[in-house]
Amino acid sequence: MERIESIKNKKIKSWKKLLTKKGRQKSQKYIIEGFHLVEEAIKADVQIDYLLISENLNQDDWLKNITVESIELSEEVSAELSDTETPQGIYAILPFPEPINYKEIDRPYLFLDAVQDPGNVGTLIRSADAAGFGGVVLGEGSADLFNPKTLRSAQGSHFHLNIYHGDLISWIRRFQSEEKIVYGTALDERAVSYIGEKPETNFALIVGNEGAGVNSEVLKETDKNLYIPIKGQAESLNVAIAASILMFSLYQ
Repeated sequence: MERIESIKNKKIKSWKKLLTKKGRQKSQKYIIEGFHLVEEAIKADVQIDYLLISENLNQDDWLKNITVESIELSEEVSAELSDTETPQGIYAILPFPEPINYKEIDRPYLFLDAVQDPGNVGTLIRSADAAGFGGVVLGEGSADLFNPKTLRSAQGSHFHLNIYHGDLISWIRRFQSEEKIVYGTALDERAVSYIGEKPETNFALIVGNEGAGVNSEVLKETDKNLYIPIKGQAESLNVAIAASILMFSLYQ
């Protein structure tokens, strides 16, 4: 097994750049960190270019049987690649997935309109996976899918779903052309409580920016806008919490 002991090593310098969006875009690769994410990547049978293992890592049995090219890192080098306060000492370098061709809408989809916080985007992807949704569309202004915080929050769910980047209005019209209802989330005069709403077909649900909500131009295109009645004194719900409530309620 190859071993790297210097943070000045060319490979380490190049992989460290994957912690930035610019670096990821340039190399068309991204880095995942931690046992769970690496295990999910292996289970999903996605391409892994390199597995990086810290010298002081206690290797689990499943790790010993992996045929991916592995490189041992000194403790100092391992810490250099980490984006967490308590590194687990295991990483993988993956190429960007090939763009997904448009597939038949056989389950509901979640659309994100400029959701900017990577933790929220990751949690939304994870919740969509848990709720049985078929895919997520990241609209313009949404956080980068391959941001380390997004990946940690998604907990590997980005391997399980169809994830697209695209113009939401085009996606809305695509769903509507197939007679699928499109729900927005808003507190305007058109909005109705989600309670009792039971779509008869697959549908899309749009959630919006943490501060501004769903863009007004996008809301003009929806079939119906939903809101969650708040019984206490909280002004609003976190977008990921609200979306989770709606997804599990609408899709049963």
